[in-house]
This record gives sequence, C-alpha cells and structure tokens, in this order.
Amino acid sequence: MTIVTLSTDFGLKDGNVGVMKGVIWGIAPTVQISDLSHLIGAQNIMEGALILGRSAPYFPEETIHIMVVDPGVGTDRRPIAARLGSQYFVGPDNGLCTLMLERAEKNGEPVEIIHLNNPRYWLPVISDVFHGRDIFSPTAAYLANGVPLSELGSPVQDPVRLELPRPTPTPHGYLAQLIYIDSFGNLVTNLQREDLPEDGDVALHIQGLELRGLVRTFGDRPIGDLVILYGSTGSLIVSEVNGSAAARLGAKVGDPVEVIVKRKT
Repeated sequence: MTIVTLSTDFGLKDGNVGVMKGVIWGIAPTVQISDLSHLIGAQNIMEGALILGRSAPYFPEETIHIMVVDPGVGTDRRPIAARLGSQYFVGPDNGLCTLMLERAEKNGEPVEIIHLNNPRYWLPVISDVFHGRDIFSPTAAYLANGVPLSELGSPVQDPVRLELPRPTPTPHGYLAQLIYIDSFGNLVTNLQREDLPEDGDVALHIQGLELRGLVRTFGDRPIGDLVILYGSTGSLIVSEVNGSAAARLGAKVGDPVEVIVKRKT
C-alpha cells in the first residue's frame, strides 16, 4: 500500500489539509496518508526543507511526499514532481527538495525531475492560490495509482536549490550558525556529528556564553542547565534541560555559533 506524506505551512484551522486528503482519497482511496508537519512557519521554505530532509529518509521506498510551502503560488514558479533515490516528491520548485536532492546525488541514486505541465493529472478547475489541492494532491494520487512520472509533464534539468548555510572551518574548530529551533526550544546548528572528532573536547560559544563538554542525553545534567549534545538526526544542538534554550538565550535562526575543539591527548 502506497504512503503519501503531507508537509505544509497551512496550520490546522482552515480545513486545507483535510481537503488535500479528500482529493487524494478521491483518486487513490487505498493510500495511507501521514502528516509530517502543518506548523512550518508561514512561507518559511528553509524550515520546510529541513523538516523534510530530517523526516523523509525514515519512510519506505516508493513513498510520495507532498510539500506545500509555496509563497510563489500562482506565479511563474514551476510545479514539479521528482524521483530522488527511491522516493517521490511533489510540490513547488522553490528549493524544498534541496536536501533530498543533494542526498540522492551524493549516494549516486536516481534523480528525475518533471515540470507538472500536463493538466490531465490536475483537478478540472485550478485556483491561483491553492495548488496544494488542485495540482499537487491529484498528482501524488495518480503517482500512487501507478501513473509513470514521465507522463506528468516535461523533464527539468535546473531545479531551484536553496543556498544552505555551511559551517566554516577555523584553526580551532568551526564558525557555524543556528538553522532551526524545534518545538522544545532546542537550538539546532548546521554542524553534524561527523564534522567533529569523537576524541575531542568541545566548547561552544553562543550569545556571549561558553558551554563546555558534550553530554550524551538531556538527563545527564540538572534541570535548568544549558547543555550541548547531538540531536536525534546527528545535529549539534544547544538545549536547556527541561526548558527552552531559545527563550533562555533569546536566540533565533541565523545566529552565529563558534565551536572550539581540543583533541584529547
């Protein structure tokens, strides 16, 4: 049975998410639908890309991911569908797929991207402001029913890619930045576990504070302590034990972080 996931910035108040599910089930009634997130910040394409990038790898092959964070809806931005590795992605061509595209390219996996310009696979009437309902949902449903990706439109060779912030190496470690704040107020940096040596002592400078030493889990320190550790997807994060590091520090996405690494002798 095919799985379709939904990621949007719609929230849950207005019924838009439910309508998209209704369109999908009207075409592919046996599809299973999983909600990744509908609380992505409004028009926050970067946040949507990060949530998709940390979530999609845990789904089975042939999963179809619909992504609707679409400030350019109704303009000349392209609607696209893509096969990246063993999964499919449907949404606006605005960089939401960047991390999954990079992952597929790095691993030498299949990459096929299609401009959705075949209206046969859309709803009969298209709104200028709700392509999630009228183009992306029916497209995903037809994919789930076995329609080949190539029938949905024309090949794309130049998908939009986000310019993701990368950590900058220094003689003593890295200059990094905060790229995401989760619902607990944990501060996620753009450093990954593989960027840092396993045998090093790590110090992190943020908002004029220095935090020393990695902990393994939140419970390793008393309630209220600020700690640095690796999150569930391998990112280096700053956390307040049983609290919100974001609120405590007044931190925001884009804030700089300096990481100093001293190798153990």
